[in-house]
Amino acid sequence: MPTVLEVTDITADTCCAPLVREPLSADEAEQLATTMKALADPARLRLLSIVAASEGSEACVCDLIEPVGLSQPTVSHHLKVLTTAGFLERSKRGTWAYYKLVPGALDRVSQLLAP
Repeated sequence: MPTVLEVTDITADTCCAPLVREPLSADEAEQLATTMKALADPARLRLLSIVAASEGSEACVCDLIEPVGLSQPTVSHHLKVLTTAGFLERSKRGTWAYYKLVPGALDRVSQLLAP
C-alpha cells in the first residue's frame, strides 16, 4: 500500500533567504561570461601568467611564442583575445608588439564573484 505524504504550504517568506548584496545584472553577466571565456583556455592562462611574471608585467610577443609551444599566428590570436577582454594592453615598438598586464584586470573578475 503506497504511503501518502502530507504537503505543507511553504511560502516564499519561510523558505527563501534574502539577498545580502545585489546580484549581477543581465549585462554584467554577459560581460563577465565574455571575460571568463577569454580565460577559459590553457594557452591564454599561460600567456597571461608569463606576462604577469615578466619584469614590469610586460613582455614582447617574441618572448611568448617558445614558452607556450604554439605558432606565432596562434599566439597572436590568443593575445588579441586577452587584449579585447581587457586583460592586456598592446604597444608597438619597431617591428615588435609588447603586451602589458592591465592593472586591476584580474581583481575586477574576482570582485564580481566574491561575497
